Amino acid sequence: MSSPPLAPTSDQTLHFVLCDFGPFGAVYVETDPTQADEHTIIQNIATGEYQHPLRVIACNPAEGWCRDASVQIAESVAEVDHLTSSSARAFAEMHGVRLRAG
Repeated sequence: MSSPPLAPTSDQTLHFVLCDFGPFGAVYVETDPTQADEHTIIQNIATGEYQHPLRVIACNPAEGWCRDASVQIAESVAEVDHLTSSSARAFAEMHGVRLRAG
């Protein structure tokens, strides 16, 4: 009897968010694979779903690649209308993204 693969076998890019939990350290937040797409991660950061995001890693196991997507995600977060989450603002600024005034 074989066990299911640990990584998704479909050609799907997954995003993993590293968050700072203060005295507990930094960890990648557990995310349902159906909610690990770029759009959902951007919205979750923008709305404060992640309290202190530090970095976003994107990978596609079927294609065999993994990369740091933090700057790209931060740029997209900064473009979200009505960005009110202080953690989202801090994430964007940490990655050198200038926020719109207002």
